[in-house]
Amino acid sequence: MNIRIYGVLSVFTLISFFSCKSDQKQMVMPPPTIPTVEVVNKDVVSYRTFPVSIEGKVNNAVRAKISGYIAQVFVDEGQMVTKGQPLFRLETNVQSQDANAARSGVSAAQANIEAAKASVSAAQVEVDKLTPLVERNIVSNVQLETAKANLMRAQGQLEQAKAARKQASSSYSAVAANVNYGIVRSPITGVVGAINFREGSLVGPGDQMPITTVSETSEVYAYFSMNESQYFDFLEQTPGKDVSEKLKNMPEVDLFLPNGRQYAAKGKIKTVTGQINPQTGTIQFRATFPNKEQILSNGNSGKVQIPVMHKGVLVVPESAAFEQQGATYVYRVGKDTVTNIPIKVIARVHNMVLVESGLKTGDIVVAQGTGKLKPGAAIKPVPTSMDSIVNAIKPIF
Repeated sequence: MNIRIYGVLSVFTLISFFSCKSDQKQMVMPPPTIPTVEVVNKDVVSYRTFPVSIEGKVNNAVRAKISGYIAQVFVDEGQMVTKGQPLFRLETNVQSQDANAARSGVSAAQANIEAAKASVSAAQVEVDKLTPLVERNIVSNVQLETAKANLMRAQGQLEQAKAARKQASSSYSAVAANVNYGIVRSPITGVVGAINFREGSLVGPGDQMPITTVSETSEVYAYFSMNESQYFDFLEQTPGKDVSEKLKNMPEVDLFLPNGRQYAAKGKIKTVTGQINPQTGTIQFRATFPNKEQILSNGNSGKVQIPVMHKGVLVVPESAAFEQQGATYVYRVGKDTVTNIPIKVIARVHNMVLVESGLKTGDIVVAQGTGKLKPGAAIKPVPTSMDSIVNAIKPIF
């Protein structure tokens, strides 16, 4: 009886053993199917973006040349004005009174001239009358010399009267100019900015804040800064023997407005300051943009985008790269297993990573699903085209 029971137990034990072995075989999973791409060389354009501040080509601060209260404002903010156009009128009662007094001084000086001329004429007549009488010894020579002395005195008084009139005229011109300065005119053709003072405000030449600013904005300047590292990249990567030549060789740039829209016209970088700002560690560039439609205004902001051409650079999809401890890696495929390889990135553009080092042309890398893998993992590679991976990547907002 016991032998029979032991036999039955042995049979059950063997069945259980082979059943476990079968289950273990079923639990071994095949390697995952992973899309892969071949590392290739491409010509790629990347972009550097910098914030800009926009100013008119010419910005003239409008100030009063004399002190006075603003009596009238002829223009409004944002209005297009021409050179010499009246902008403001100042109260000039005091200046007008001074001008009237100076004009009276000129009239008095002219009257003195006329009186002096009459004296000269009378003295000349006396000399002309006595000269022949002295020659015939009818009168003494003393009378003639006295007449000549009177003539010289009259001529001197005439010159003094002329000098007085000249001084009076100069005084009048100065006072009259002050009256004319009561009309504040536009120094250039351009657009009126913010009007800081209006009717009733006292303004003068010593004011720190101008009455307004007129900006010539048919062209505008977009100012932006690079740090030292970016500046030396510019020097090394841009063809040309000096900075001036490098600026000429730089491509045209795009301007993006604060609403994200691209400005229609392209600009050109034309100048760079000659030294690094010690406070900010940056160097300033200036790009010029046409502005015939007057879309851009003095004080606008935006972003300038500078294209950079990379010829024959190694590229992998953005989805192939991943970050670990501050470094960038990809999984390179060899014999159906993956190895994490550190790479040095030049730029990221159009859903692609531009690779400076770490890979070579023809390497096979994991294109997607890097988060599910570990170094040394086995995979079943599925060769996929670079374009299909890159075009399938959608931006995340």
